[in-house]
Amino acid sequence: MAKQAKGLKTLIRLSKFDVDEKRRVLTALQNQEEQILHDILQSEVQLRKEQELASSDAIGVGFIYGAYHRAWMDQRQMLFNRLATIRQQIELARDELAEAFRTQKTYEVTQANRERREQQELDRKEQAFLDEVAQTQHRRRENHDD
Repeated sequence: MAKQAKGLKTLIRLSKFDVDEKRRVLTALQNQEEQILHDILQSEVQLRKEQELASSDAIGVGFIYGAYHRAWMDQRQMLFNRLATIRQQIELARDELAEAFRTQKTYEVTQANRERREQQELDRKEQAFLDEVAQTQHRRRENHDD
């Protein structure tokens, strides 16, 4: 029984490590998502600046604005594609984390049940011993009283 308990404790420890690792992966993916969202926002701010500059100087900068806008649209599409990919990876990482957490909880509940059963068995044996001691004392008193 002790060997089983040790094995289960090892599984719990490994499972906790797995959950922690999956949390780190999820956090890294969420950070990438935030960075992409920031990049999208920054590109939109930059586009507005270029539009203002192009409208104020239609002959000079305004002349090449069309090429800039096409490049910006390509970059924006690339960012949205990356965002969609990252969000898919985040969803997968969340699912993996949830499964790892369920596995960890299963091990922990099994361990707690084992420990509870072992404690109940110890309590039962202790109570049987105390009952035996009380019975022996009672017999001795009865024999002594006779």
